Amino acid sequence: MSAVYDCSKRESRVDGLTAAAAAVRSGRLVVLPTDTVYGIGADAFDAGAVRALLAAKNRGPDMPVGVLVGSWSTVDGLVLGVPPQARALIEAFWPGDLSVVLPHAPSLNWDLGSTRGTVMLRMPLHPVALELLREVGPMAVSSANVSGRPPASNVDEAREQLGESVAVYLDGGPSGDPVPSTIVDLTGDEPVLLREGAVPAAAVSEVLGVPVAPKA
Repeated sequence: MSAVYDCSKRESRVDGLTAAAAAVRSGRLVVLPTDTVYGIGADAFDAGAVRALLAAKNRGPDMPVGVLVGSWSTVDGLVLGVPPQARALIEAFWPGDLSVVLPHAPSLNWDLGSTRGTVMLRMPLHPVALELLREVGPMAVSSANVSGRPPASNVDEAREQLGESVAVYLDGGPSGDPVPSTIVDLTGDEPVLLREGAVPAAAVSEVLGVPVAPKA
């Protein structure tokens, strides 16, 4: 049976983070608050858990899952290299609402879906999410909703959609405006804007010093 923990109360938050970390380590799913919308997450290196995440969302591997990290330095171990453009965006917007797509390190034993050798990375600006990520390491995280339905902006909406497929729900209160992260693809010669979300394209262009064009 799923457990829900109110993270606005210190004792419940400690118990919830302990339970969530145990769930992630045992291959189960958790719902966690982020600075955008609520996310459903699993151990990024547990292929079975990632498949369960996709099944809970009624989504196929053709829509791969991004990875949340708890620190800047974690990125260095996940990708082939961090180019200057990526480093500039990380320093400007992390933790925050910007995701970057980079070629992942080929030695990593993970299966996030049909990523074509890339990974989408973000460090969220939310204390509960960061504490869990720093405890368990990188997590595969997607919006906490069934595919085709609105993303959950509170824990009740997440529970209504995902139910018992999730072991632990961390209630961090309302997420605010349900605006997704901005996604910038840095796998090619020029940066490409895959999605404009909470961070305006103009802000990305200003940091990079070049116009960032949307995907054709």
